[in-house]
Order: sequence, then structure tokens, then C-alpha cells
Amino acid sequence: MNSKLKIQNSKLVVAAAVLFTLCFSAEAQQPKKVPRIGYLTLGSISPPSATQEAFRDGLRQLGYVEGKNIHVEYRYAAGQAQRLPELAAELVGLKPEVIVAANTQSIDAARRATQTIPIVFPLTFDPVASGYVVSLAQPGGNLTGLTTLNQEVSGKRVELLKEILPRISRAAVLRNPSNSGSRFALKETEAAAAHFGIRLQLLEARSAEDLDGAVRAAIMDKAGGLLLIPDNLFVGQAGRIIELVVKNRLPTIFGESESVDLGGLMYYGASLPDLFRRAATYVDRILKGAKPADLPVEQPKKFELAINLKTAKQIGLTIPPNVLARADRVIK
Repeated sequence: MNSKLKIQNSKLVVAAAVLFTLCFSAEAQQPKKVPRIGYLTLGSISPPSATQEAFRDGLRQLGYVEGKNIHVEYRYAAGQAQRLPELAAELVGLKPEVIVAANTQSIDAARRATQTIPIVFPLTFDPVASGYVVSLAQPGGNLTGLTTLNQEVSGKRVELLKEILPRISRAAVLRNPSNSGSRFALKETEAAAAHFGIRLQLLEARSAEDLDGAVRAAIMDKAGGLLLIPDNLFVGQAGRIIELVVKNRLPTIFGESESVDLGGLMYYGASLPDLFRRAATYVDRILKGAKPADLPVEQPKKFELAINLKTAKQIGLTIPPNVLARADRVIK
């Protein structure tokens, strides 16, 4: 009798072991969920922007490999801001763990589309004044990210214009009025212009078609220089803007450093690739359980002054040695 019980018990132990192994094997074979993030931008799919590549690089540095342990859904408006709400809704429908909104118009579209999915902005002018966050230290909602300090930097750009053009009395500033954040940079630009005794002409462009007329207006008003308030429209149309201002020998300070590489005269401001690279750390922290409401908005750590001497020569401008000495990049 005892012998039979031992055999039966032995069979039960074997059966239990087999069942456990099968269950463990089935559990081990369950695919691990790959986190999905959305990337919304006013830019175009081609060529890839330096800022988007910097964001990807930031992900790689944190150990994320697209298509393996993270999936990124990109949505490009190709300069058509009116498409952003639809694209934002598409991303929300995919239920990503986080959405990266690459510019002001994208932030506005994303926050209208969701109040629950975390939204990370790599750059913005003034997130508090724009209503994106309650404070830099305690965002308090579903948005967080980095600020460019463009309202303060805008005053420095006016100062640089005065340094390279000591006798300037008139200047033009170009902004995209559909970019709600540009009003903060404009306010600082106007204050700085008044301080240096420069009469400022306000120009606006909502589309590529408006650019020719804006530059013509600056020339007709005898503007000695032009300042571009950063906007994705101007990034996408950098080649056209450069062609127009160089042809008309109009010294121009651009809103992003990429334009200087393409032939723009000068850029001063936060390093945008650095901000986008750092935005990846916000994504990482959110994926690991952090809440946007508790992640402080960070400010730029890296600023850049870039000057294109080839362009300066083309338009007949000599850059003062003291300005050249401060440049981080000089294209000769």
C-alpha cells in the first residue's frame, strides 16, 4: 500500500513539475511590451532635421533602439500648421506612453488633443506665460520639457546686430504670428531695440508665400538689418530666405544655427540639438514611471554664436574682431 502511494505521489510531483515548466515557458515566451512614443513636428520627413537626429541620438545614448526596445511614431506637418490637430489626434489614438511636441504649434495641437498622455516639449519660449505649465519647478500638468530662453536671448541678438553694424538706426524683425510663443521674443526684441535707439519694423509671414513680400518691405523701409524670431517655417524656408537677404545685401541674424551652415550670416542662441538630445531624458524618466507634473522644466546649458564669413564677404560686411573672438563656430 505504501509502495503504491509513493508511486502515485511520485507521478503527481512529475506532473506538477511538467505543468510548472510549461507555464513558465509560456510566460517566458510572452513578448515584452515595447513602449510607443509619438513625435509631432511642423517639419518635413526629408531631409531629417539636426534636432530630430539629436533626439534620436539622445535615445540611443540611453540604451533605446528604435524598432527593438522602443517604437517611435513620427508625424510631419511639412510646414502646414493646419494639419497638426489631425496629426495630434492620430497620435493620441495610438495611445503612446508619451508624445514629443517639437515646436510651439505642435505643443498647442498636442495639448488640445490630450490632457492625460504625457507631453514633452524640447523647446518653447516661455512655458509659464504660454500656460503650458504652472511653474518651471512644478509643471503641475501633463506637459514638461525645456525652454529656450528666447525672450532673453532676443535682446542679445539686437545687441549683436548693433555690434556688427554700429551705425544702424533701422532694423526689421520677422515673425510667424501663428506661433503663439513668438510674442514673448518680440516683446524683448522691441525693448532691446528701443534701448539701442533702433527703430524696429515688424514683419509677419504665415507661409512661404509671404517671405518675398516681407523682405521687400524691409528693403523699402531701408532696414539696416533683419532679425528672425525662431520658427519652423523659417527653418523649412531657410534656403529661400538666405537667397533673398544675400541678394539684397541685408545682414540677417537667424533663429537657428542650421541656417548659418546653409549660408545665413549669423546665429546666436541656445544649442537646439542639445535641447532635443536632453528631451530624450524626459522620455526615459516618464517611461520609468515619473509624472510630467513633477519633472521641472529645464533651461539651456549650451549657447552658440555662429558666423558665416563667406556670407559676410558676399554682402560687403566686415565682422568686428571682438565679435569673431566670441564665436563658437566660424564658417570661412
